[in-house]
This record gives sequence, C-alpha cells and structure tokens, in this order.
Amino acid sequence: MPGFALCLVAGLTLIGAAPTGELVATRDVFDLAHSPMPDFAVFNFTSGQPAERQGLAGLEVHFTKSEWPNITFCAPGDGWDWAGYQGLSVRLFNPDDRPVDVFMRIDNKGGDGWHNCNTAAGSVAPGTHFDLQLRFNDGIPEPLWGMRGVPEMPPRGEGDVLDLSRITAFQVFLSQPQEEHTLLVERAWLFKWNDGTNTGVPKPFINRFGQYIHADWPGKVKSDEDLGQQAENEPKVLAALEKIPDRDSYGGWSNGPKREATGWFRTEKVDGKWWLVTPAGTLFLSFGVDCVSTGEQTFVEKRQDWFEGLPDENDSLKHFYGYAKGAHSMADPIQGEGKTFSFYRANLCRKYGEDWPAQWCRSVGPRLKSWGFNTVANWSQEDAAKASGMPYTASTGLQNVPKIEAARGYWAKMMDVYDPAFADRAAEAVRAMTAGHAANPLCMGYFIDNELAWEGVKDGVLSSKPEQPARKALMEQLQHHYERLEQLNSAWGTAFDAWEKVDAPQKPTAAYQADMSDYLHQFALRYFSVLRDEIRRCAPHQLYLGCRFAAAPEEAVRACAETADIVSFNVYCREIAKDKWTGPNGFDRPAIVGEFHFGALDRGMFHPGLVRALSQEDRAHCLTQYLESVADHPLFVGCHWFQYVDEPTTGRWYDGENYNIGLVDITDTPYPEMAEAARKTLSTIYTRRMGLQASPSL
Repeated sequence: MPGFALCLVAGLTLIGAAPTGELVATRDVFDLAHSPMPDFAVFNFTSGQPAERQGLAGLEVHFTKSEWPNITFCAPGDGWDWAGYQGLSVRLFNPDDRPVDVFMRIDNKGGDGWHNCNTAAGSVAPGTHFDLQLRFNDGIPEPLWGMRGVPEMPPRGEGDVLDLSRITAFQVFLSQPQEEHTLLVERAWLFKWNDGTNTGVPKPFINRFGQYIHADWPGKVKSDEDLGQQAENEPKVLAALEKIPDRDSYGGWSNGPKREATGWFRTEKVDGKWWLVTPAGTLFLSFGVDCVSTGEQTFVEKRQDWFEGLPDENDSLKHFYGYAKGAHSMADPIQGEGKTFSFYRANLCRKYGEDWPAQWCRSVGPRLKSWGFNTVANWSQEDAAKASGMPYTASTGLQNVPKIEAARGYWAKMMDVYDPAFADRAAEAVRAMTAGHAANPLCMGYFIDNELAWEGVKDGVLSSKPEQPARKALMEQLQHHYERLEQLNSAWGTAFDAWEKVDAPQKPTAAYQADMSDYLHQFALRYFSVLRDEIRRCAPHQLYLGCRFAAAPEEAVRACAETADIVSFNVYCREIAKDKWTGPNGFDRPAIVGEFHFGALDRGMFHPGLVRALSQEDRAHCLTQYLESVADHPLFVGCHWFQYVDEPTTGRWYDGENYNIGLVDITDTPYPEMAEAARKTLSTIYTRRMGLQASPSL
C-alpha cells in the first residue's frame, strides 16, 4: 500500500476556501535575488550555475537521471540553530514543459533518509514557481493528529523528531527520475505558522458525510436526497452508455489475434510484446482497481469536536462505529486508539438503505466495466469481486516469520528466508490463500507480500548476531568462495580475526559489493522459489504474480524474473519509461504494476497522495498518460489503480493516510473526469498495444 514513497506537500486550494492561518515570522536562509550563491551548496549527481528566469535570479540546478540526484546545503560548524521556527520553505521554478516531482530533506547529524531527518515532497508544474514547504517534526503533539495532510497548515515532515538547534543540512532532491530535469532554486526561508498550536481551521470542519465543511466544489453532497438521487440516476446513465468495443466476457480483445485456449489465464509473448491470455484464448491486458472495499475507518474519539453531526446511540448509523489502535506513523500513538467511524459505509447506507452491502456489490461491476477496467485487483472484497463477474487477483502476506533483526524497513524489517520457519509459514499462507480460488478460472493469480524492505537485507544481515540464520547462510557462501578469512580480508580491505566478526568495510571494495550482490540474489531466489513451488502445488493452473516491489534492487528483481510468472512493481511516478527494465540489464518476463495513483486538492481533500496533480482535470490527464505508457512498454501486461474510494478525509485509522486517490469519493460519487479519461483511453488500449490504427474512441 502507499507508504514507501515520501509524503507529498498538501497545500490547499479549494473553491471558496479562505485560509485562516497566518505566517507570523520568517527568516531567510538565502535569497538569490539579493545575495550571491551560497558557498555551502554541494552537488550530488547534479550541476548548477547562476541563472535568471522570468526576471528572477536563482541557482539553476540540473538533475541527472540517477537514483537520488540532489543539491545539499550544508550548515557550517555545529549546524544551524532554527529553534523558534516551525518549518522551512524553498522556492523553486520549473522551466521545463513537464511537471517535476521534487522532495526536501532536513537533517540532524547522522541523517540518512531514514533516521535523524524529516522529509516532504511536492510537484512543480511547468513554467511555474512553487514553494516546497516542510513543517518540522519538533516533538510537539500535532493538534490535527492522525492525518498525513491537514487543512490550511503546511504539511508536517515525516521522520524523527528534530533537534532544531543543530540542523546540519537540508537538500532538494528527485527520487529516481526517469529523465533529466532542471529547476531554478530561488530562495529558502524559515517560517513560523501561528503560535504552534492553532490549527488555522475553525471546528467542526468535517460534515456528517465526512466532507470538508469550509469549502465547496462541483458534486459535493449536501443532503441525503442528493445520495438517493444518485442511486436512482447512475444505473440509467450506465445503461445508456455504449459498451466498450471489442471485449469478450473476460474483458479480453475479442477481435484480436486468437491464441490457445487453456481454460486458465496465462502469459505469452506475441510479436515481441508480452500479453496475458484469457481462458478463452483472447489477448488481455489487466487494467484493474485495488481496494474495491468499504472497510476503511477514521478515528473520532478524542477529536469529536472536528465532526458535525456524528450519529448518537439512537441513530440507525451507530453500527458503523468501531474500535481500533493506530499502529504505524501516527503523529501521536497514545491518541491513536479508540472509537472509529466509517463515513463511507454510512453514506452507502444513506444512499441504498439497509440492503446497502448487496446493492454496493452490484454497483461495482457495471461501473468498472463502463469505465474500461477489466480486473478487480488486490485487497478487494471477495463478495464484490464475485458479484462483478470480472477477472480478479488474490493475495496474502507471510506472517510470523522471524525477521533479520538488524535490518531496517518502512513497513517492517525483511523476513529471514533462511530461518526454518520461513518455508513452514509460506506453505501455510499459500494453502489458506488458494483454498477458495484455485478452482476458479476468473482468478488470474496471486500476489504474495507487498513492498518488502529488500534494501535492508545487505547491511542488516552483516550487522546481525552470528546465530541469525541469514547471516549463517552468508558466512557459508563467503567461506565457500574465499576458503580462508585472510583471502576475504585481502579482497574487502579489512582485518577481521574471526568469521563471527565480519562486518561491512568502512570503504566498500568492488569485491565486497560483488559478494553482497551475489548474496542478495541468492537470498531473493530462495524467497521466490519457495513461494513459487507452493503455488504450483496448491494452484497449478494459476499465475504467481510476485511481491509488488517498491524498492527494487536489481538482484531481487532478477531473481523474481527467474522464478515468478509475472514480476510486479508498485510504481508511483507519472509514466513507465520505455527503457525501464529492458535492454542488457533488464529481463525478459512479463511485468505488471500493482499500484499507482494521482491526486489533487480541488475537491475537499487535504493530501494528494504519492504523485500530485494540479486538479481533477490534470489528474485525468495523468491517468491517460500512465495507462498509455503501460500499453507501450513491451514487458507490461497491465496496471492496477490504487484505489477505488478516497481515503477518509481525516485519515485511515492505522497510519493517517488521507489521500485523494479514489475513482469515487467518500460519498460514493464518481469523479467524472477520471471515469471519462479511463473509458476513453481503455477503449482503444489493445489496438494501441498492437500498434494498430485505433477505432474511433467512445
């Protein structure tokens, strides 16, 4: 699920919204319009020179196509003292003709992107100026807790509590850009927002439908009657639309080339491009939607004054309350426990009445098919998938597998695949997952795990205790290769006197890097092969869809391509580059995107998600661009949008995400721009894939 990528900036621009917050103090760090380029700038995979754009002076920074290109501003001596201020803002200008997704990081000593730092991000539109803002995590409890994005105020940085009296550096960087970019850095300044406790928004600020009160926008629900009218009108509208052309009952290409019909989904390479093939033998690309579900809830306890008109004990909607304990990335874990409420379920009940679960399930298939989608994807409700009659995917995650204790990870540490418990837990999980699906031809296949912390394996294994099974496996591999410790010391430039003391060298040599690369590949091969073999035993006719990579080390991706039927990635960017995972260092295996999305802030939401759009119209444009890039890539056989419904406006209970990433909003109202863009693009996606002249679009 979203979470691996850094949290995006959530400045609010809404129809009728009048910010009530106020900047009360600022202090320049540098202003290039009135001072020379700072001598504390360090360029890493970037280059820079003074320049002027639109009459404003700045530092023009060229970011190369590398992993983390950045310009870092290093503090002198013991660091900057920023105590008394609440955040940092950096003004940027984008001279390019494409938006640039940009990130900021602020460090204490030892800041490494994981620890002792804060991060935030945003997107700079073409030809515009943009203030990239980060409100410090200063340890003071967040007044609007439990939300990744908040109304009116600048976003709070993710990461550890900062010592503001000893800031060692801040940087502006890009995350694995797929092309080179240029930005003009104009100014950096500290700000103070109100008095540190004022939220800048009057309470209550959420209405009884779960919407933001202090703004209006097209399609905003104002009454129960609005919902009832939608329930009556939408089926008529969908029935009047022409069906997507050239589609069979599976959503495959009915008029395209026919392949062997095996009765199950499979993969095949046709004219140099990978495809899925339906049970009937038609070519198929899986364009699906994740989390077709009604399950998300938000905390209401200890923040009742945020909400207008919560149901009382005599209200028929009282059974949409629940109880939960926040588990990850909550601003205040002590507050993050207690009563929750599902505004989405309550709105469905208002819309459809007591029979809302069945009516909602029946609404899913017609909607998705009308919009051009053909797959109910990961983490969706089984009843909705079955009611839709569409192809679907199933998934599970491995639980209770011992971890690599010294590893790190965003969601969790990487499991130890050499621990004897790994194979046992894998067998149990696969048996349970496949039991209800192995006989169903509509089940394409299985994802196992999600966004694993592969990046924590190498250092984590070497830093673990000698009895860690993964470390034992590494030592066996090194001893087989070197035979004597003296040979390893010579190759690694180290002076260890016992195998138990082997650790990463201070200056990694080529031999060390090669050894650890080989180890990670072997580690990943064990992970994927054990799971593949279990799926072959339990569901021999269905596909193993991989682990949904977020961080994707080449060694792990290669191992997945050598074992799984399809390599899956969660790719939060604007499009899939045509040269990604192809060429000499690529792989020849079908691939699929398990998650992607775009969000905007013009319909009452406080956070745009992991890739920011400027508006709903721009969001729809981004969707089209991404879908087309998948169709144009020879490896990819589909992509799955994350997710069906917007996250709760005040944050989902376990990690505070409150992203505008739905195809429908919290009131079950479809975003018309997204529906139209998906329908238009997907109606001709097969002919585009094949390189044929498309038939007239709908």
